[in-house]
Formats: sequence, structure tokens, C-alpha cells
Amino acid sequence: MRTLVSPTQLRSGRGKAIYWTVFTVVMLLFLLAFVFPLYWAITGAMKDPAELARTPPTVFPAQWHPEVWGESWERLNLLTYFGNTVLVALGAWLIQLAVDVPAAYALSKLRPVLGNKILALMLATLMVPASALLVPTYVTITDLPIFGVNLINSPTAIWFPAAANAFNIYLLKRFFDQIPGELLEAAVLDGAGQIRILWRIVLPISKPILAVVSILAIVAAWKDFIWPLLVFPDPTKQTLSVALQRMEIDMPLNILLAGLVLASIPMVLLFLFFQRHILAGLTAGSVKG
Repeated sequence: MRTLVSPTQLRSGRGKAIYWTVFTVVMLLFLLAFVFPLYWAITGAMKDPAELARTPPTVFPAQWHPEVWGESWERLNLLTYFGNTVLVALGAWLIQLAVDVPAAYALSKLRPVLGNKILALMLATLMVPASALLVPTYVTITDLPIFGVNLINSPTAIWFPAAANAFNIYLLKRFFDQIPGELLEAAVLDGAGQIRILWRIVLPISKPILAVVSILAIVAAWKDFIWPLLVFPDPTKQTLSVALQRMEIDMPLNILLAGLVLASIPMVLLFLFFQRHILAGLTAGSVKG
């Protein structure tokens, strides 16, 4: 395989020195770009407000205030808002799997009439700015068609618009396309219906891509701000992103910064725990043969 640096050059002393120097510099730059903001947020939360507002800023706190974490948890009432956010994120995740997985399976294996055109129309919605959909979606959830109910201040106002995600359907379909048709045909000959095939055969071998879709759905619901701001006018129903923004006016900066760090911890841990599944899901089906 031809690469930018040949194996012969890498085996030489000068080649090894250049390679490891470049590798080390690049890794340090990436580490600085991704880790330094986390360090800045964590150490900034443990500074007092006066030091946090100082110009130029201090790299290390002059005095450490670890008690800020407990104070932030209590003053910001984070337990309530964590509960609201978990409810919203889990509901959005479950409803996306319930809608997107069967839709992708149908487009991939059942091949309905005009299936490719339907998929193209789904993908075309990704080109529409999210802000352009706010007004029609808001009007819809304030007077739900057929049922005529108002979903404001209800988690379903987040769940229903998130149900059909074109990008997730595309990812799932691409993965399902790689499943051998002979495997499903054998199940049909054994008398299995399409629902049973999906549940017993397709889903167990689709864990990598399901992990990717799950992470995308949960993170999107967890960090969303504009839509929860519109549909949760009741402060007791708000998610973390909305509640922290509402309280920033009356709250010391270090307390607010500690709250932001605490709010981000679950998503960081989620990614670290499932990173192997995410990478496996993103690369699954990319190489055929």
C-alpha cells in the first residue's frame, strides 16, 4: 500500500524522528483543542466570581473553591431539571427507534413502490433550515391535528417532532442494505413474518448502528435549546439548557459555570462509554466484500 511516507523512510533514524515529532505535535494540538475547554470550564467554576471576571484571566485559580459544586446543585435546583431532561431525552430516543427502525427496514428490504423517491424526499428535508420549521411545528403542537389537543408544557411536544429523523433513517437503511438477503429469505421459508424477522434477526445484528442512532438521538434531545424554550414556558417543566439560560441573570458566574459543567457530564460519560460502539457503527458497511 502506497502512503505519504514509505516504509523505507520510516525505518531510517531520520524518518523515525520526523514521524514521531509530527505525530506528537499533532496529538498535542488535538489534545489542547478538545481538553483545554473542559479544563477551563472546570477550573473556572472553582474560582470566585471576582477572579473569574479578571482580565487577563488566570490559568490556575488563586484559591480553589470545590464547594461550588454542591452549592450549584442546590441553588440551581439541578435535580429537577436533570429529571426533566432525562425524561425528554429518553422519550425522544425511544420514539425515534420505534419510528426510524421500521421505516429504514421497509425502505431497505421491503422495497415499497416509490421507496427511493420517498427516501429522497426525506433527505431533502435535511436541506431545510431548522429555524424555518419552528413556526409550522409550533402551530401543529399547539393544536394537534385530529386530536385537537395542546401539547405545550408536555414532553410529547419534544417527542413527536423528533420521531421521524431523516438522517437516522438513512444511516439505518445503509446498514440494513448490507444484511444478506439470503438470510432473510431463509427466515421467510421457515415461516417467519416480517415483524419477527426484524425483531429476531435484523435487530440483534444491528447493535452497532443502533448504538450510533441512540447516541445521536439522546445527545440532540439533551442539548437542544430553541425548541424546548418555546414549548416549555412553565419553569418547572424546563430542561437543563433552558433553565440554566433563564437563571444566568441572577446567578454568580462561577455557580452558573459549575451548573454547565454538571449538565455536560452525562453526555461526556455516555460518549466515553459507547465510543467503540459508535466507531463500529459508523464504519459498519463502509467496506463491502
